[in-house]
Amino acid sequence: MFDYPLDTGHLLRKKRSIKKELLKKENFINKKVAILGGSTTSEIKEMLELFLLNEGMKPEFYESDYNKYFEDIMFSDELKEFSPDIIYIHTSYRNIINRPEIHDEKEQIQNKLEKEFDYYKSLWEKAISDHNCIIIQNNFEYPRNRSLGNLDAVNYNGLTYFINKLNVMFSEYAQENTQILINDINYLSSWIGLDQWHDMSFWYHFKYSLSYHAIPHLAKNLSNIIKSVYGKSKKCLVLDLDNTLWGGIIGDDGVDHIKIGKETAIAEVYTGFQEYIKELSKRGVTLAIASKNDYENAIEGLNHPEMTIKEEHFSSIKANWEPKFINITKIAQEINIGIDSLVFIDDNPAERDIVKSQLPFVAVPNVGEDAAKFIDFIDRNGYFEPIKISKEDMQRNKYYEANKKREEVKAKYNNYDEYLQSLNMVADIHYFKSVYLERITQLTNKTNQFNLTTKRYSFTEIEEISKSKSKIPLCGRLKDKFGDNGLISVVIGDIKGKELHIDLWLMSCRVLKRDMEKAMFDAIVEECKKRGINVIYGYYYKTPKNKMVKDHYRNLGFEAVEESDDQSKWVIEVSKIIEKKNKFIARGDYE
Repeated sequence: MFDYPLDTGHLLRKKRSIKKELLKKENFINKKVAILGGSTTSEIKEMLELFLLNEGMKPEFYESDYNKYFEDIMFSDELKEFSPDIIYIHTSYRNIINRPEIHDEKEQIQNKLEKEFDYYKSLWEKAISDHNCIIIQNNFEYPRNRSLGNLDAVNYNGLTYFINKLNVMFSEYAQENTQILINDINYLSSWIGLDQWHDMSFWYHFKYSLSYHAIPHLAKNLSNIIKSVYGKSKKCLVLDLDNTLWGGIIGDDGVDHIKIGKETAIAEVYTGFQEYIKELSKRGVTLAIASKNDYENAIEGLNHPEMTIKEEHFSSIKANWEPKFINITKIAQEINIGIDSLVFIDDNPAERDIVKSQLPFVAVPNVGEDAAKFIDFIDRNGYFEPIKISKEDMQRNKYYEANKKREEVKAKYNNYDEYLQSLNMVADIHYFKSVYLERITQLTNKTNQFNLTTKRYSFTEIEEISKSKSKIPLCGRLKDKFGDNGLISVVIGDIKGKELHIDLWLMSCRVLKRDMEKAMFDAIVEECKKRGINVIYGYYYKTPKNKMVKDHYRNLGFEAVEESDDQSKWVIEVSKIIEKKNKFIARGDYE
């Protein structure tokens, strides 16, 4: 019920019973969300809660009084006491104060634009200064009516023109400030349709800036952003082939008769779908195939001259006659990502149902059989919603491809130590550098499996940690003969007298079982010896995904101080660490 196309009537009617069912789930991430509205927000809050619960996040809300968002950010001690993880500023074009007038000169319009922008900029800076959290800010939708008609978007006195300029200023600021995220209601309202977005009666009676039935769409859009902030976006798109990636059945029709290219309308539909998929791939979404087909036929189809995406674009290709849920499981294992990171697209409803029943954590949208609508199901559901696009993201598929080569080589070795030695690994481990702060922030908010405490940090917090004299903030990159894995490990240690307390230790799953954690530990010990630190404490807090590191400190030689099923505390004396743990990774500087 939370997937496109939304049944908004059902969600709004049944919201209380839906919430009751959702609360039966376990292992929620608890987050504090402040909703500060320039219009009424109570229904928005209730609907957003449902979407976040569905994503495994249990929100605690702070809600401003009607149109008191400015006062709350600037002066509210209650908001400070609440200590939000996220502040959502729900404003609309109705909240624009410095509006253009028909008699204004161009210079006056520019002054009004700058004054309006500075008003919001002061809000954001104050919110970050006081709360150091993520700020989600609406941009501005278009009004329902235009007093200047089509000229409203052209003439500098037009409100539409003013809104376009202001939205660009918001976007440019957000590009340079990682804690400001834009909730694009300008696009959302246009997609829904301004006639459906605006409800003048609803505004005049209850002061809602959008219609009742637009609220679930707004809540879903917000939840897409928030789930991305906390690393819950999907990573891999798994595709069927026949009548999904191309038209027709290659085993029956032959490669010459599949529908792809630009010659017919139906062929263009599949080409358009492939072009969208290729754009996803370019920015880091991994592609895979799970198809009931002869492998040779599948490869021949992928190498058809009219194909936009070809064999080399896929990190894993499973074309055989095994059940698709088995192949999808193998794809996740091969790429080394969680099964809940996958989205499966198949035109066949029976195949979709089987995968849903066997792999409930895989997203399987009911795309139907009309390939012209496939893109909508991926796009509107926000499966791959990014908050930033980093160089690491765009290189992700290269990392997965290199991992496949490593796995192929590993199969040739009977002795795992010999395999590790053969990789010729080099680690670059150093204190946080400004060039890596964004990637470090991303890792702290997305890495879940190898993460001892799963503490989350904002960019500003990471920046402050990098400058602190009372911290040991280390990050590590790893490369080998197959390529560079990028920055994949982060450790943050808090110095208290002669003790180091490890608040965060995480590592990307793509370098698991290569002893990088041992190389990081050796680097921690080196820093402790330089600073005269005698004792290191480590902490483990259990989550649904990090059970694999429950014995991490035990394996490194720490002794348990406190230990239970849910958490543990560990200690080791620096003087007793005689030998280095890492045997297979050389240390070097990449720069």
